[in-house]
Amino acid sequence: MAEIEIDGAPADPAQLAALGLLNYGHFTTLRAEAGRTRGLTLHLDRLVRDCRTVFGASLDRELVRDRIRHVLPADGAPVIVRVTVFDPALGLERPAAPAEPRLLVTTRSAPAGPPGPLRVRTAVYRRELPGVKHVGLFGLLHHRRLAQLAGYDDALLVDEDGRITEGATWNLALHDGRDLVRPDAAALPGVTEALLAGAYGGPQRREPVAPSGLDRFVAAVAVNAGVGVRPVAAIDGTRFDPAHPAVAELRAAYEGIDGERI
Repeated sequence: MAEIEIDGAPADPAQLAALGLLNYGHFTTLRAEAGRTRGLTLHLDRLVRDCRTVFGASLDRELVRDRIRHVLPADGAPVIVRVTVFDPALGLERPAAPAEPRLLVTTRSAPAGPPGPLRVRTAVYRRELPGVKHVGLFGLLHHRRLAQLAGYDDALLVDEDGRITEGATWNLALHDGRDLVRPDAAALPGVTEALLAGAYGGPQRREPVAPSGLDRFVAAVAVNAGVGVRPVAAIDGTRFDPAHPAVAELRAAYEGIDGERI
């Protein structure tokens, strides 16, 4: 059963409405199972860092952990947890007013089993404040919608200079048969991306990647906390082998990471 709490209590509809109307805040999403999650420290680091950027306020890491523990199912079943930081007292007229951030914590069932390969198309779009995981998702979801209406699964973003940045809600990693390559461009620094980079034992590098240069890669994966490592079967007209050994190697590296106790 899904849980929705604000500061450890059942969510107040008026406060939820304030978030929906103002749409100003930031969040992180993680997968929890048996009271543990991969990259908890990095998720907390993100929330603390983004809270300073978005609200100019500090955030208690231990309080966040307590709020997450409060919504976890007693049987340890896997769930996707989203922690959203917002201030229902802020308004459209004075977003610069001193903020007192609140914690909205929600859960939903985690996917049962690995999802299938993605087929994505590129779209020229750059998120506002790309280094922050903020709640301004309209542009991302709009491009995802357009991609799906065109027969694809999702959108892969390209900046104004023609460099691949990130997926709509995931980071991209590519393999050229020897190295793991991550696009070097302004994008959200993903927790799963960082964990995978730390766990992968092979050579890796960052470099600018353009859609026109994708044919030099043998495999591609989408990575985020909800699905872990998901193969990409095609980007525009360039196809990749979802069953390439590099995909299995990357997935095994990620799944071998121990979860931190929440």
